Amino acid sequence: MQLQILGAAGEVTGSCYLIESGGRRVLLECGLKQGSRSDEQANRADFPFDPKSIDAVVLSHAHIDHSGRLPLLVQRGYRGPIYCHRATRDLCRVMLRDAAFLNEKEAGWENRKRERKGLDLVEPLYSMADAERSLEFFRGLAYERRQSICPGVEIRLLDAGHILGSAIVEIWLDEGGQQRKVVFSGDLGHYGAPILRDPTPVKEADLVLMESTYGNRQHRGWAETIDEFAEIFRACAAARGNILVPAFAVGRSQELLYLMNRHHRDWGLERWRVFLDSPMAIQATSVYRKYGSLYDREARDLWRNSARRKLLPNLHYTRTTQQSMSLNSIRSGAIIVASSGMCTGGRIKHHLKNNVWRKECHIVVTGFMAAGTPGRALVDGARSIRLWGETIRVGATVHTIGGLSAHADQAGLCKWYEGFDGRPPLLLVHGEPRAAAALQELLANRNDADVSVAEPHQVIDMIASTGNELRH
Repeated sequence: MQLQILGAAGEVTGSCYLIESGGRRVLLECGLKQGSRSDEQANRADFPFDPKSIDAVVLSHAHIDHSGRLPLLVQRGYRGPIYCHRATRDLCRVMLRDAAFLNEKEAGWENRKRERKGLDLVEPLYSMADAERSLEFFRGLAYERRQSICPGVEIRLLDAGHILGSAIVEIWLDEGGQQRKVVFSGDLGHYGAPILRDPTPVKEADLVLMESTYGNRQHRGWAETIDEFAEIFRACAAARGNILVPAFAVGRSQELLYLMNRHHRDWGLERWRVFLDSPMAIQATSVYRKYGSLYDREARDLWRNSARRKLLPNLHYTRTTQQSMSLNSIRSGAIIVASSGMCTGGRIKHHLKNNVWRKECHIVVTGFMAAGTPGRALVDGARSIRLWGETIRVGATVHTIGGLSAHADQAGLCKWYEGFDGRPPLLLVHGEPRAAAALQELLANRNDADVSVAEPHQVIDMIASTGNELRH
């Protein structure tokens, strides 16, 4: 009975963990690595296991860094079920198709250049057909219902409050009369965030696997965050330029629309035209409407009312490429919300190319930017960024709003872990080294607990890891 760390160790993308018990193999997450070119190339590598040997996959939520290699897993032979919440299943229908479309498109661009140079052509990481085939294996579950997924392995999904359908995964293992319970946090939501509920507390575990994205940071308070938005919109109005908002198509985009609705007058948004420039975000917004039962009361009322009218009177959906390109002619007065959230692809890159060099432009960063991404370069104060091989000067003002994160901060992570009875052994994943190390030190000192930071390919012996001690 063991757990092997195959991804998101010392980094925040590429989540992947393998559980083996009683001759059964369960894969927990199958995410894409994001960031530098070498990170992205690593996605093409062979899996460190035979995909045909996996009995079941469990997915915590739909974000690509957790789900994005599933089509590749199926392409290489996996034919078992993929268990997740029903909303995650529906969002993956949007996200995996979009990822495949981008893969094919980027391979097409690269091959046109290669043909001119007489170089060998490249294949997309996976195709639309691969994505469609993987979706056939999804099995949607409800929260709070314990279910057997293969002999000796049972799971239950609990609300993680991160994005729609995000789940904490409880896993019960039985091997030769030995029982162990592993709890995987998935990505934990930000306590008090609009729309979704707070992460569900859990009392019992023999081993806890927890994310540590913001393990060394406290988010700004919600009231301060709302005030910060108001100040930014006032400053941007005076500058008479455009506002670019790189945003994850799932979760962040819907949260931004919700906040813009609630604070439309306070933020002076009536003077702007707001564009949701992401076909995937538009589709995801439709999925959000379907699952209003997962929201708090205020959010349920807003989304129910918006079914009869637009979320914002000045909101425009730009679905087609031509509609998106037309935004490049707008010199001022536009708020453009577009993906990808880390500026690694999608329409936001085109808007950056047309606006980032302009001093009257403002860029509002509302989420985590992984190391090596153009978004991280902007946050770190880069004087220029590279887009499609061209170096472009950064003249825009960049604002970072940390309080809007969909991830729990250090206090939230501590709160969730400290809800366990007996302080079980804790393994920190999904965090950059500094963040994970800071959280490890704090939790170990405060709780006299065995807290470790995961390492790539680390193997945990869950039979030997009894009481409060983790055995490798």
